[in-house]
Amino acid sequence: MDGRRQSASGGQEHLPVIIVSYNTRELLRRCLSALLASEGVAPQPIVVDNASSDGSAAMVRDEFPCVRVIALDSNRGFAAANNVALRELGFRGQPSPRPTPLQGEGRGEGGLPEYILLLNPDTEVQPDAVVTLLRFIRAHPRAGVVGAQLTFADGRFQHSAFRFPGLAQTIFDFFPLHGRLINSRLNGRYPQRNTPFEIDHPLGACMLARRDVIEQVGLMDEAYFMYVEEVDWCRRIKRASWQIWCEPRARIVHHEGQATRQFRHAMFVAKWRSRVRYFHKFHSPQYVALVRAIIRLGLWSEARKLSRESLAPDERTRLLDAFTKVRALL
Repeated sequence: MDGRRQSASGGQEHLPVIIVSYNTRELLRRCLSALLASEGVAPQPIVVDNASSDGSAAMVRDEFPCVRVIALDSNRGFAAANNVALRELGFRGQPSPRPTPLQGEGRGEGGLPEYILLLNPDTEVQPDAVVTLLRFIRAHPRAGVVGAQLTFADGRFQHSAFRFPGLAQTIFDFFPLHGRLINSRLNGRYPQRNTPFEIDHPLGACMLARRDVIEQVGLMDEAYFMYVEEVDWCRRIKRASWQIWCEPRARIVHHEGQATRQFRHAMFVAKWRSRVRYFHKFHSPQYVALVRAIIRLGLWSEARKLSRESLAPDERTRLLDAFTKVRALL
């Protein structure tokens, strides 16, 4: 793999791309290979490695010399790692007191890039995906963030556009009911479409953000270690009167959840820690009380299921420990 050869821009627009990695070396290799083969744009990847133990950072340095690597000495989580790269690009940590006027293409005041792409290491962009996102956001000046259409490796549709989470989604997390309801508007899913449509938030696997938005609303909330950080960010972006879109003509293969599967029980706790924080941050005490009641009921139901399942003793212990930790958050 000749990273220098692939990085040649040929006069194309340069686009910073932030990729946060954690023990996903082989997927990261495929991600970078696909990204650097993008058509119509010259990606400038920045890999922020959260202290991987699988040699991810060394692999990038050896095989992709055009890629900048920021190797952290500890796992700081998704939001904090993205913020490291955003600060390196010149963005301030605090939001501006007023909206920044729209600038021309390229770099704006202070040398800040006009657009930033946040991309997960378990993705493979199709050749025209990134330039399709760029064309859309340029044509829609009130679009603050645009996400792509994600697919599974076999080409099947994968939900990548969502409504902000609420009571119904919390219920479905523990009580899935019918499959059609899981994939319905009631559970915050948008139907599959072929043309761009406005949404509440995309999955954080791929988000193209406008510089003016980042300057206005600030960086990601680092109190979220994993999960919901993109939801929180998009909620603040929409509160600032920006639009958020999905561009389904930009297609990206997403090998879902490869990093988080390494620590399934810890990620279960992290997910609910983040969701509880989100509800406290954006909803009333009465609403939060309802959420807490649903979570308690769901944990009770899950614990009852465990008593009827045939599980190894250590697996049962880990699951019950995770349930106890989530209850402590309430």
